[in-house]
Amino acid sequence: MEEKNCMCCHKTKKRSEEEYKSLINRLKRIEGQVRGISKMVENDAYCPDIIIQVAAVSAALNAFNRELLASHIKSCVINDIKSGKEETADELIDTLQKLIK
Repeated sequence: MEEKNCMCCHKTKKRSEEEYKSLINRLKRIEGQVRGISKMVENDAYCPDIIIQVAAVSAALNAFNRELLASHIKSCVINDIKSGKEETADELIDTLQKLIK
């Protein structure tokens, strides 16, 4: 019956309202930053200024990934390992290897 408590069975996850809002707000801010970079290119902005904004977007995406990964580990990974699904650890390792390339 442990399966029913897993919030991420079948490769989906039901997020709390708080987690959902936090992730969506971060993504909307990032989306706005990317649109700003596009406008900078359209307006012939100075290259170093654009590069700084791209670095800010990159940092924001990294922060988003850290938040999402922490949530995944605290919920899905722990629940799956407790219920004997050790392959979830392999999936986490694969994900981390892709992140740190």
